[in-house]
Amino acid sequence: MNLKSERRGIHVDQSELLCKKGCGYYGNPAWQGFCSKCWREEYHKARQKQIQEDWELAERLQREEEEAYASSQSTQGAQSLTFSKFEEKKTNEKTRKVTTVKKFFTASSRAGAKKAAQEKTPKQGQLGRERNADNILRDLKEIFTPSWELASPSEALAGKLKAEIQEAKAPSPSIHRQASIETDRVSKEFIEFIRAYQKPGQDIYKQCKLFLDTMSHKRDLSIEEQSECAQDFYQNVADRLQTRWKVPPEKVEKAMDEVEKYIMTRQYKYVFCPETTDDEKKDLAVQKRIRALHWVTPQMLCVPVSEEIPEVSDMVVKAITDIIEMDSKRVPRDKLACITKCSKHIFNAIKITKNEPASADDFLPTLIYIVLKGNPPRLQSNIQYITRFCNPSRLMTGEDGYYFTNLCCAVAFIEKLDAQSLNLSQEDFDRFMTGQTSPKKQESDSFSPDVCLGVKQMCKSLDLLSQLNERQERIVSEAKKLEKDLIDWTDGITKEVEDIVEKYPLEIKPKSQALAAIDSENVENDKLPPPLQPQVYAG
Repeated sequence: MNLKSERRGIHVDQSELLCKKGCGYYGNPAWQGFCSKCWREEYHKARQKQIQEDWELAERLQREEEEAYASSQSTQGAQSLTFSKFEEKKTNEKTRKVTTVKKFFTASSRAGAKKAAQEKTPKQGQLGRERNADNILRDLKEIFTPSWELASPSEALAGKLKAEIQEAKAPSPSIHRQASIETDRVSKEFIEFIRAYQKPGQDIYKQCKLFLDTMSHKRDLSIEEQSECAQDFYQNVADRLQTRWKVPPEKVEKAMDEVEKYIMTRQYKYVFCPETTDDEKKDLAVQKRIRALHWVTPQMLCVPVSEEIPEVSDMVVKAITDIIEMDSKRVPRDKLACITKCSKHIFNAIKITKNEPASADDFLPTLIYIVLKGNPPRLQSNIQYITRFCNPSRLMTGEDGYYFTNLCCAVAFIEKLDAQSLNLSQEDFDRFMTGQTSPKKQESDSFSPDVCLGVKQMCKSLDLLSQLNERQERIVSEAKKLEKDLIDWTDGITKEVEDIVEKYPLEIKPKSQALAAIDSENVENDKLPPPLQPQVYAG
């Protein structure tokens, strides 16, 4: 059979892993097939389009308000009103119009500040109109500018003091307790790292602290909006290091890795698998799906790995360990490192088995087999967490991005796996999925010379137990069939007897008188000689 035809349900063209916009970077299913850069561009286009539509709607509503105001003034012209009352009503009407327009552009995180600004609106006509126009422009600026650049030192200090007051009021036993051991360790390492950068390092630390303070007041935002804030922060910090401080690209990459580690270690418990998403539901669905596919063998997936070779078996175990260990990491880059180590163990296992370098067509089926065999915990949550908060440059290029994209394809294949993908009939596939039967494992007639006698004896014992199990199942099946036949035979005999009794009922007659002797009516019997008696003669 042609090897390519065997893999018709698993083979993925490498061009399908790239961004569908054709930029050359790796795409991701979570970004609808785009890379991080193209996805952000598409997202900003859609966002600007929505803002433009909201702006047009606001202008239309303002015109309607002005027309309504003009008509109301014309109807009230005949009334005798003093000049001061007229000016006061006019100012109030303008204030209400501006408030209506600003509702379309006010961010939830700055609602309090804007409310205070509205309360300070002047009561004079022309001056109030100019200041309100400035407020609208400021609101538009807030939409297109990252929040940490807009926050003034006084606002940041006020927010920090407010958070400290709330923390002091919280009746928790951990009031005086510092952050976790890992958080403290990461903070110390981050401070030691940025000291080598001197002034750029101070700027990085300041930006990170400001970002964390800003995010602490944005817990109510959706996870997508928090992800957008994190991605904007990564981009802004990288741009500041390159344009303002003229830091070399290799040092920028190292600095961004440390920034990501410092930021996400502190944000992990808030943004990993949040309750506002369906990540946990997807995790349970994937785990249930993988458990239902426990019967899938390497031969069905055309996996070019022989676990009978001790070195290959060790590589498979290490790959499973790495993919499971991914859930214990808190930083997206560390989770990606686990995926990369798992993938390298897979390539080594294929290379040892085939005695030649592994190809991409061999890697994906083996990765699917490793995922099925390991069933990593919270797989979908980890994938979503990496997608949302990892430095986008790692997912777009390099081996980390390639391996992560293949893992996403493997999970998608497992979710859609069917009989055709495994070269099985639909009947066999349904029987395997329901647990009615399991596929027979291929028996190996010969063992490797390095295999010890205990392993050989164990394999033979397992085969014998398998045969005995099949024999026992067959005997039990035949016994149940015999029992059913006996029950049917008994029921049949009983029915036949009942039918005969019903057809020929048994009649019991009364007892008759005893019969008289034949010659009882002969009156002359007494005249007859006695019967002859035997005589005994002596002699």
